[in-house]
Amino acid sequence: MPKILVIEDEAAIRRVLVKILSEENDTYKVEECEDGLSGVEKIKNDDFDLVLCDIKMPKMDGVEVLEAAKKIKPEIPIVMISGHGDLDTAVNTMRLGAFDYISKPPDLNRLLNTVRNALDRKELVVENKILKKKVSKKYEMIGESDAIVQIKDMIDKVAPTDARVLITGPNGTGKELVAHWLHEKSARAKGNLIEVNCAAIPSELIESELFGHVKGAFTSANKDRAGKFEAANGGTIFLDEIGDMSLPAQAKVLRALQENKIQRVGSDKDIKVDVRIVAATNKNLKQEIEDGKFREDLYHRLAVILIKVPALNDRREDIPLLINHFTQKISEEQGTANKSFSDKAVKLLQEYDWTGNIRELRNVVERLIILGGAEVSEQDVKAFASK
Repeated sequence: MPKILVIEDEAAIRRVLVKILSEENDTYKVEECEDGLSGVEKIKNDDFDLVLCDIKMPKMDGVEVLEAAKKIKPEIPIVMISGHGDLDTAVNTMRLGAFDYISKPPDLNRLLNTVRNALDRKELVVENKILKKKVSKKYEMIGESDAIVQIKDMIDKVAPTDARVLITGPNGTGKELVAHWLHEKSARAKGNLIEVNCAAIPSELIESELFGHVKGAFTSANKDRAGKFEAANGGTIFLDEIGDMSLPAQAKVLRALQENKIQRVGSDKDIKVDVRIVAATNKNLKQEIEDGKFREDLYHRLAVILIKVPALNDRREDIPLLINHFTQKISEEQGTANKSFSDKAVKLLQEYDWTGNIRELRNVVERLIILGGAEVSEQDVKAFASK
């Protein structure tokens, strides 16, 4: 049931607002205050889905209430109530974060539409927060080994900056998790994180994918199309497996880094972009440079900060935590009971040679959950997790 707080010092107006809201929708729970100070106290001590607040009040005016409420609970939509002489102030409160304003005496339809819209907006904000938590949980970094603790510390230091980061490590170690956390903890978190798997895109299409193209640039270009750099404007672009990028594409990425400009394929028009680049590779780029397959100047542009993600074999102490994490996650996904692993089963898994790293461990855990007993045993591991 949505809870609405009405803060209004004029008793007659306050009664009208409460009566309209209560009679229009019996699912609204409406509370009232006669001044700003008591209103702020209620906001501080209770959860409201919407606040209607007068502008001119004794003790504490509506603008002060708005500023205080936004500090206490920024997600609450606040609708200002303005008298005829308060209209300019009401408009200014929109810049301070008010959802909308209504004039006195309140028009019935205008009031109810504003209330419905504000409550819809609150619901959307809550849904977005839940979704973001789910996304964050999806990319959670599991581990307490020294190597993982150092990576987490590095992310905390580097993420708030715009420094470019090169993430290295074998396939399946979780390089994309590092990229996601660099974005999540950055000032660009509200912007897009655009992922590009450079190894999965044919070399003849990589430039179009990154920078877009104009109509007629090539045979299948039947309309203008923006690329990944434009989609990431104001956010982060994650160039995964950048060691597989063609030399011509590398040259254009280098230009984008140097000038913060790109050109769509088939166009000579510059497009400004504000993008943070995070790159990853499983290759030894210094060896690739010696072999003439990677530009040294691009490497030095990308590798301002180097983060090396260790192989699972180098952080075996994290395997019990990872097994527990994957067990819970897989059980939730499949809607099954959460299985446990015996100590001997876990110990045996710690001794395996994990050439596929964390990705391989997850697959093995899923296989054992499906095929193993109520408690996954050492025998189950030997039977179903063998290479």
